[in-house]
Amino acid sequence: MIEGLKPYAEYKNTGQDWLGELPAHWRLRRAKYLFREVDERSQTGKEELMSVSHITGVTPRSQKTVTMFLAESNVGYKVCRPNDVVINTLWAWMAALGVAKQTGIVSPAYGVYRPLASDCFLPRYSDLLLRTPAYAAEYQRRSTGVNSSRLRLYPEYFLRIPLIYPPTGEQATIVRFLDHANREIDRFIRTKRRLIELLNEQKQAIIQRAATCGLDPNVYLKPSGIDWLGDVPEHWIIKPLKRWAGINLKTLPENTSSDYEFRYLDISSVSTGCLTQQPKNMKFGIAPSRARRVLKKGDTIISTVRTYLKAMYYIAEDVTNLLASTGFAVLTPLREVNPEYLSFVIQSNSFIDRVTANSIGVAYPAITETTLGTFQIALPPSLEEQQAILHWIKLETASFDQAIRRTQREIDLLREFRNRLITDIVTGKLDVRGVELPAMDEAAAIEDIETGEDTETEAEELIESEEVTDADE
Repeated sequence: MIEGLKPYAEYKNTGQDWLGELPAHWRLRRAKYLFREVDERSQTGKEELMSVSHITGVTPRSQKTVTMFLAESNVGYKVCRPNDVVINTLWAWMAALGVAKQTGIVSPAYGVYRPLASDCFLPRYSDLLLRTPAYAAEYQRRSTGVNSSRLRLYPEYFLRIPLIYPPTGEQATIVRFLDHANREIDRFIRTKRRLIELLNEQKQAIIQRAATCGLDPNVYLKPSGIDWLGDVPEHWIIKPLKRWAGINLKTLPENTSSDYEFRYLDISSVSTGCLTQQPKNMKFGIAPSRARRVLKKGDTIISTVRTYLKAMYYIAEDVTNLLASTGFAVLTPLREVNPEYLSFVIQSNSFIDRVTANSIGVAYPAITETTLGTFQIALPPSLEEQQAILHWIKLETASFDQAIRRTQREIDLLREFRNRLITDIVTGKLDVRGVELPAMDEAAAIEDIETGEDTETEAEELIESEEVTDADE
């Protein structure tokens, strides 16, 4: 189906370098002729509070795990209605916007734009178009601010942006095609994720045995005196984690130059023992306020928020300008500890289960650095024994690591393909007219609803946390 897609037969020049050519029968008009800004305020604050994200668009906040910075009262918040375009003014350059599907309220700092006519844009089509990389780049170009960390897309600049669109019948065809393609891609991604989960379970079983009991099956075990730790080799030493490693030793200062460039790991980038995506390149001036933990070779990071994700990762290479979110604790081993061996101890099921069991909160469980540091762990007293165990674990888990990396790469490629496909179709690079779509399988449709891809990320929450600051201004 996708392999057969071709460009349109005839194109015309848009006169906009960033848009390029447009199918000859498509239209191009500035947003001010298609939308108007509205500033309707809530009198009670009782309407559904909506979240605005570059990941999921405009959705009810009650359906998300975002729990930070909720205002005491929502009186005076802006009202949005079905088909309104809602833009997070401060984060427009990241395409933090979308089309509302229901009536609700959003931060007073947001922009709300109502269609002037119903025969120009279908809501789903405009939602897809306005969040493409090309338009996100144009939002950034038209945003203003005294420095890069406070860029804002004000209404007069958004309304000057040229919007492209085909006839509404063709928009409906595009939407049907892309919704079908998204379902298929999500299904593939879910299958790949299940495979990674199974591989990780097998890997963790190997780590658990070696990291907590050593390699000698005949070693004498002694009671640790700690229920969750159980029996340990009699010659191993039991101490709190904070006696084996420093925790959060270095933080990037607030007076760092706004032009300082670094690579950033947030919780969405990390799984148990591996990365799910590469660090993001960014500048300090436009980085999330959580981008503060300074990392170096030998550190292990472990998530202290949303601990059920079991996100932890060992920094094995020499790194420069690598930062992690303050949603991680950074463990820097002391001299008597092999850094990579400690990372495997932290990955063991017994330690992970201890972290999740002591986290506080339901939707957003978290654990404090202080509590984490009190957890007792047992380690061999010699670096030689630690190295021997480490060597065995790496040999036994190498095939699992390779399979996990390969499967994660397949997921990354699927996501890249989806983003490119959406962009090419909604901007007229590919023609989907005449493409026959198979009937949706009812059982598959139910599965899509119940187990849809979880794309919510920490970045989404960080965007939401800017609402109060920006509104107060």
